[in-house]
Amino acid sequence: MDSTEELGADERFMTEALKEASKALARDEVPIGAVVVVNGKIIARAHNLTETLVDPTAHAEMQAITAATAAIGGKYLPEATIYVTVEPCPMCAAALYWAQMGKLVYGAHDPKRGYSLISPALLHPKTVVNKGVLSNQAALLMKDFFRKKR
Repeated sequence: MDSTEELGADERFMTEALKEASKALARDEVPIGAVVVVNGKIIARAHNLTETLVDPTAHAEMQAITAATAAIGGKYLPEATIYVTVEPCPMCAAALYWAQMGKLVYGAHDPKRGYSLISPALLHPKTVVNKGVLSNQAALLMKDFFRKKR
């Protein structure tokens, strides 16, 4: 697969993650969405549910990891790619480490709570990272959400 085809797939799957973020927004949750893909097929979809579940760990990534491991029947995801609209926090990056996620693709950088502020080593050393995919759309969702909250 050449880089043009991969970029197209990354944008296509990030669009699906943005749809999940919109579901979170509709529930008055922080609008972050995620999808997990294996062999070009979405095996898990999730969005933030921290308010709905009254659970500070119910981030989109955590929900997606749980759904993906259930879908494959195992706890490791080295063949999987997770698409998430915003850079994962340290908790989610560590969970991606333990799941041995093959690839992480995220949209908007999180300058306040993103894992890269703490350490890129929070991810598994074999995890490939592609950042900035459809970042403007993801950032706009976040800015609009927090603007309305203030």
